[in-house]
Amino acid sequence: VHVFQLMYGCEWDEETEEVKGYRQYGYDGEDFIALDLKKGLWIAPKPQAVITKHKWDHERANTEYLKNYFATECPEWLKKYYNSGRSSLMRKESPSVSFLQKSSSSPISCHATGFYPNRAELLWRKDGEEIHEGVEKGQILPNNDGTFQMSVDLQLPSGEEMQRYECVFQLSGVKDQITKLEKTKIRTNEESFGQMMVIVGVVAAVILVVLAVSAFILYKKKNAKRPPSPVENKEVQQQMLPEQKA
Repeated sequence: VHVFQLMYGCEWDEETEEVKGYRQYGYDGEDFIALDLKKGLWIAPKPQAVITKHKWDHERANTEYLKNYFATECPEWLKKYYNSGRSSLMRKESPSVSFLQKSSSSPISCHATGFYPNRAELLWRKDGEEIHEGVEKGQILPNNDGTFQMSVDLQLPSGEEMQRYECVFQLSGVKDQITKLEKTKIRTNEESFGQMMVIVGVVAAVILVVLAVSAFILYKKKNAKRPPSPVENKEVQQQMLPEQKA
């Protein structure tokens, strides 16, 4: 089984009006052949594609058609899509920011989610100054609703005052969103574990009570149906015998 790939499209710069187009083929995940629109020639990065390159270079009519498509038709469609979707594409949404920590010794993660577009920055500041030491920035990832999320971790130095730190979310055209680091704002796994243990303890206690009540009820029922035990005392047995008449 082999994989054949074709990718083509165009890019349009709204400010400079510059247009770039591309059409390239791949085979089994590697570049195979691509069109150089400026020269009107095909580029073969692999020896196996040289035969195809020579053949397509001689098909001048097809090459001219592709050059015209990427220079005029493709940008026209791109502008139509851009204008019709401007309200959605140009929107700016601020995120919800929260602090997460696995344990008291783990890095504190500043997590921002629900923002748009994805050209955003998330950073840590100490006493108002951006810091890089002990900071690890994660990638911007997509959410299912079309927005994005990202995290930046901070290894807080031992004995350092949390109040000196703040997490800052930056998005072009939107005022910086600053969240002060406070212990009460940090969500940790330790809290979740403690809550879970309390719930488990309560459930276990309820189960024990139910089992004890059930055992007592079964015991009472069993004793109620049990026949009287035989009397082993000989005097009592003698009294229980029927009287014999002479």
